[in-house]
Amino acid sequence: MNKISALLLAGSLALSACAGPAIAAEEPVNAPASARIAKEGSGGLKTAIFAGGCFWGVEGVFSHVKGVKSAVSGFHGGNAASAKYNIITSGVTDHAEAVKVTYDPSVVRYDELLRIYFSVVADPTLKNRQGPDVGAHYRSALVPTSKEQAAVARAYLAQLGKAGLWSKPLVTAIEPYKAFYPAESYHQDFMAKNPRHGYIMRWDKPKVDALKALFPAHYRATFLRDAG
Repeated sequence: MNKISALLLAGSLALSACAGPAIAAEEPVNAPASARIAKEGSGGLKTAIFAGGCFWGVEGVFSHVKGVKSAVSGFHGGNAASAKYNIITSGVTDHAEAVKVTYDPSVVRYDELLRIYFSVVADPTLKNRQGPDVGAHYRSALVPTSKEQAAVARAYLAQLGKAGLWSKPLVTAIEPYKAFYPAESYHQDFMAKNPRHGYIMRWDKPKVDALKALFPAHYRATFLRDAG
């Protein structure tokens, strides 16, 4: 395959990804601050994984959060051999589209990332879907990478369950870390590379706008890029 053909293929795949019906984004929810503060010490950068539908929007939001040093789109769970977008979206694997977030807890704590996630990233009442995208690979899930993160996540889910912000039960799961596989390069920094893409404009840009409106102290105007 020559370079031009490869670029055309990548472009066609990108346009077909996360391409459900073009509907408007749901209204954000101003979730309460966590009563359980994450105690992550001064041991440097931390990493957590968030699954919440199409990874373009999840990555897009966290790439605008101060203190986030990296946000990589990829797949959590399953195995390496089938960690490919065209296989995962067929619904035959156990992967979830997810984003691995590396952050500085002296700037933004894990409990604050959780609050942002539930406020503007994902609807925790939707099972095996988010917005226009349907399938178990679009499930809403938290993947802690430490005992402290797991404890904070459990406490916050319990807190939200009692808060009455949603009319339906919360179905967001806490999944044990298995493995994370970065997605294909054309998925990385997709919102920054394709700001006028129809899906981004209708579904994901409103999430970033909500981040700015609800969490101005955490909002970073520039998109943190991981890929060239």
